Amino acid sequence: MTITSLSDKDRIFTNLYGFQGADLKSAQARGDWDNTADLMKGGEDAIIEVIKDSGLRGRGGAGFPTGMKWSFMPKAPTPGRPNFLVINADESEPGSCKDREILRHDPHKLIEGTLIAGFAMRARAGYIYVRGEYIVETEALRKAVAEAYAAGLLGKNAAGSGHHFDLLVHRGAGAYICGEETAMLESLEGKKGLPRLKPPFPAGAGLYGCPTTVNNVESIAVVPTILRRGAQWFKSFGREGNAGTKLFQISGHVVKPCVVEEALSIPFRELIDKHAGGIRGGWDNLLAVIPGGSSVPLVPAHEIIDAPMDFDGLKVLGSGLGTAAVIVMDKSTDIVRAISRISYFYKHESCGQCTPCREGTGWMWRTMERLREGDGDVGMIDRLYDVSKQIEGHTICALGDAAAWPIQGLIKHFRPELERRIAERGAIQEAAE
Repeated sequence: MTITSLSDKDRIFTNLYGFQGADLKSAQARGDWDNTADLMKGGEDAIIEVIKDSGLRGRGGAGFPTGMKWSFMPKAPTPGRPNFLVINADESEPGSCKDREILRHDPHKLIEGTLIAGFAMRARAGYIYVRGEYIVETEALRKAVAEAYAAGLLGKNAAGSGHHFDLLVHRGAGAYICGEETAMLESLEGKKGLPRLKPPFPAGAGLYGCPTTVNNVESIAVVPTILRRGAQWFKSFGREGNAGTKLFQISGHVVKPCVVEEALSIPFRELIDKHAGGIRGGWDNLLAVIPGGSSVPLVPAHEIIDAPMDFDGLKVLGSGLGTAAVIVMDKSTDIVRAISRISYFYKHESCGQCTPCREGTGWMWRTMERLREGDGDVGMIDRLYDVSKQIEGHTICALGDAAAWPIQGLIKHFRPELERRIAERGAIQEAAE
């Protein structure tokens, strides 16, 4: 199947770079809030079916089918237990920077999507949880929410739809762990951001013990466009099971780092050449790529060059699309130091609730630092891998997995480099004796 790159007429985020205003009038000129009530006339279940048919998968990292997630919400909320919608704008994954562009340049697209998604899930209110460091973005979002209220697009009879819907913006305090959906709910309730055991799942008992769905910013922002242009239009992009457009965040050793909207399944080489100006120093200088944010395993150059950039294609390579935060590393990179630095990040951000993560992330980082200097023996590499497997899958949330996978990817693809450092240090010590 040949995947063609996205044309301008098919872009959903038409103000991604802020060339136009982020205000309500400018957003309406771009097509936002156009007969929103008509999109909601078909009813809640009809909207959910369209989203299911579109093949939209969550854009926050897990890639779970969005329409299916919405369908888990109670269709008849019980008195005193209203349904809630929470938008995850706690974008703290190293390499990820797409949601901030939506918040500061296209906030009304998100707000309209929140209203429609909230209606589809019978939600009485929505919360947007914004990363604490996003100060300008939070101000832009709050201004847009105020505009929407003033224009009658939120609140009672929102957008003339007959649905009452309130939207609140909550700024976090800079904790990466609050990007995990249940830790986010704890934080919204005024508690320390510690992930909850599941079950119960948020759709059964979430915010304030009420049924709740947590969705990523991009996942919700594309909803109005899908409803206007149709499920089949959205499904026409990407391979089977990997439908739609996606915001890719390209950083690292490329000529022009950027955030760009593209069709899913676009080959890696085409994505980089078309939008990022190619690899710094040419394609022969490419060493490895982290394709979905720091939590997914790296992929060596020869495996990723022609790989399709989508959920299934990267899974085949033993990695993942994640948030599509593409971190490119050329041959000037100290790959062991890079992964060690990522390891330190997860050690620092662990909430400490689970023993494997609390103790294991620190041990893995200290071991990585020793291996970076070649201080150890070959058996240390195997011990590090074994410990990472004991952490993976043994914690309440996925932070343990996120800490283990980069190290596993390094050992899988660059073990000779680790062994070389150990051998060189050993040779130097032997010569000194």
